[in-house]
This record gives sequence, structure tokens and C-alpha cells, in this order.
Amino acid sequence: MAQSHRIYAKPFAKVYPAYVAKAERKGRTKAEVDEIICWQTGYDEAGLAAAIDDGRDFAAFFAQAPAPKPDRLLVTGKVCGVQVEALEDPLMREIRILDKLVDELAKGRPMAKILRRA
Repeated sequence: MAQSHRIYAKPFAKVYPAYVAKAERKGRTKAEVDEIICWQTGYDEAGLAAAIDDGRDFAAFFAQAPAPKPDRLLVTGKVCGVQVEALEDPLMREIRILDKLVDELAKGRPMAKILRRA
């Protein structure tokens, strides 16, 4: 069993503004961040808003994701010095995938590439 990490208990709503701020500092939008999150998890706009409003933690946010996109597992590369695809803990991998997608957005990558569209 993987060791529990303190980020798992952190409310998603506490980290979400940091994702938005990172994107906006680089000229991207909150709507693009939301699109990435919804793509990865299957939440719709109302579901994402509810997840933020009800204060669910990262563990519950990803556990309750309605339809995680299979293509999210195509996300590779390093985040915080860790290879995303090498992570064995499924929850940590989901968190790092989201971090990586927001990083790509902030670096100006086109949305079609971020969302792994052909």
C-alpha cells in the first residue's frame, strides 16, 4: 500500500486558484484550465464547480471523477523532477498529470496538443 501523502487530504479548492493563477500569468484563461480539468476527469462545468464548492480533498476529487479520460495516461514528462509515467501510486499520478497539463498550458502549448488530440 502506498504511503499517504499530505496533498491527498488538501481541499482541491485550495489548489485550484493556483492552477488558474499560473495559467493567467502566462496569458491563458480560467476557462482553459477548467477545460483541462474536465477533460482529465470527466467532470462537466457544474460538477467541477460543485467539487470546488463542497471542499472535497484531492483523494475524493479524483475518486469521484465521473469519467476519467483514458488518453490522460498518454501524458509523459517531468513534473517537480518526477517522471509522471513512472509514478506507481494512481492518485499521485493523477495529481501530477494535472500539474503537467497546467504546466503545458502555461508554456503556451496549443490546447489540441495538451488534450492529446490527433
